[in-house]
Amino acid sequence: MAALSATVPTLTGTASPGAGVASSDTIVRSIMGPNGAILEILNGNASTDNVTISDASIATSGSPSTDPAAAIPTAQNRVFLIKPDQADLTTGLVTVTHSVTTTVTYKLYPI
Repeated sequence: MAALSATVPTLTGTASPGAGVASSDTIVRSIMGPNGAILEILNGNASTDNVTISDASIATSGSPSTDPAAAIPTAQNRVFLIKPDQADLTTGLVTVTHSVTTTVTYKLYPI
């Protein structure tokens, strides 16, 4: 498990080359902005990357929320909104899992 690092945009521009993922990564609540974070997953692998993101929030019905999941096809990317209330109340973490990791990278921006 690896902790993801965030890139903070600036007025003059910030380099954002991306970084490799692990099969299970975490986003700590403290690196998100007040509105959460934007997570971009870029799949350079020859296989689809099946991504699941933990969600510890409570739905409007009062039930636990469902963990969002997406299949990212080869040579494509997806952008996800990570909300602060998705973080586990005990650990302060949002967990992101991947079915493949080779040549899969991420970019994370607080908002």
